[in-house]
Amino acid sequence: MAGKRLLIVAHAPSPNTLLLREALVAGANSPEIQGVEVTTLSPFTTTPEVVLSADALILGATENLGYMCGALKDFFDRCYYPCLERTQGLPYALYIRAGTDGEGAKRSVETVATGLRWRKIQEPLICRGAWREDFVAECRDLGMLVAAGLDAGVF
Repeated sequence: MAGKRLLIVAHAPSPNTLLLREALVAGANSPEIQGVEVTTLSPFTTTPEVVLSADALILGATENLGYMCGALKDFFDRCYYPCLERTQGLPYALYIRAGTDGEGAKRSVETVATGLRWRKIQEPLICRGAWREDFVAECRDLGMLVAAGLDAGVF
């Protein structure tokens, strides 16, 4: 088993958001990264126990009505209190697929993550506006960055 555990909790309700999640997973599983076990779950199936076993976390959300998607809200509703005192300092990254500016979704996720006292690895990746193929490469890069940083002990 790998030394570190990266948990990806990403909502993928459409073919395009599924491409983003798959690219993120591909980046995190790059052959150069040997010491990281990657687990990918839907927000609906992620349990507090899985979060408690993670060494880092990537959250993936869609923007819905200027807010985080209901799937990620459901994840937080179920996992917040069981994780509150036990995951402080957990490194996390966030990507958002947003039809508009994504700022409301970003703010809502960051508010909860701040309450959990999670440590933001970098500014969220917001794939905003009309679909662009470069969103896929950006998500692949994010997955690779987080997994490589975890593998190297940076996070």
